[in-house]
Amino acid sequence: MLSSEMRYFLAVASAGSLSAASEQTFIAVSAISRQIRRLEAQVGAPLFERHARGMVLTEAGEIFAHQVRKSLLDMEHAIAEIKGLKAVRRTQIRVACTDGMAFNLLPRLFAAFHEQSPGVHFSLKVSSSQGVAELIRAGECDVALQFSLHPERGVEVIASWPAPVLLLLHSSHPLAQKQVTLADLSHYPVALPEQNTTVRQLFDLSCQMRGSVIEPVLTCDNFSTLYHFLLHTPQAVTICSAFTVLSEAQAHGLIMKSMGVDQLSQRTLQLQTVSGRKRSAALNLFLRFITEQMNAQDAMMRQTLVR
Repeated sequence: MLSSEMRYFLAVASAGSLSAASEQTFIAVSAISRQIRRLEAQVGAPLFERHARGMVLTEAGEIFAHQVRKSLLDMEHAIAEIKGLKAVRRTQIRVACTDGMAFNLLPRLFAAFHEQSPGVHFSLKVSSSQGVAELIRAGECDVALQFSLHPERGVEVIASWPAPVLLLLHSSHPLAQKQVTLADLSHYPVALPEQNTTVRQLFDLSCQMRGSVIEPVLTCDNFSTLYHFLLHTPQAVTICSAFTVLSEAQAHGLIMKSMGVDQLSQRTLQLQTVSGRKRSAALNLFLRFITEQMNAQDAMMRQTLVR
């Protein structure tokens, strides 16, 4: 997979002369010499010191040889990873996420990816936004999926999608067929996440700016609890992202509504990985899979959202 110039360069560097490299590669000395000179012209510096008894790498040549060999090792590693996937070799991907992503979305993504790549295994850690950011920056996970209000330092964002805060309620709820304001919510049982979540922070900020006072009947840091409370309380409402419950909500007769508040549209859902770290073939495959699935999910969300 290396170019002929690179292969002949490494052969001469290893053998120490054109003639020795010619014997190893079965290529004429003149042809190897021509390729070396072409490579030196591209680099813009001599790569060898030419002596009567052979050729020795220059300082530039040493640097260049190191990089070429590193690239060769990287290619070999990538090929081994790909072959490992095809051979259904066990590979683990460490994932971190905030609570909402663990409710429905990530389990479905894991299941779908496992069908096509059964050799890949997953380890999932669920934490707060701050906790997930610390895990990814410390390199303690390979990929993170979390809601964010601002760009995270020390991470590489592979993709992001708008994730406005939406109202979740029964399709038979009195607010289901009208434009909802924050003040309307004070007349119904409201279940809210804890204040250390981005969804709650944006909700509280919006209420303060509009002078609305909402006293939740239930506060919990586990979205599954809020969701099942809602299922058993027809008049209740809660807040979340469409990414959290899209397919699940439809199955249980729930709808999501926008409240038309600018502050509630400031979040994005980010797919993150460790900045500067070499990624395995399995991880690259999973990142592409998530991106494709989330793009489709985003398009579906825009079609089903009730205004």
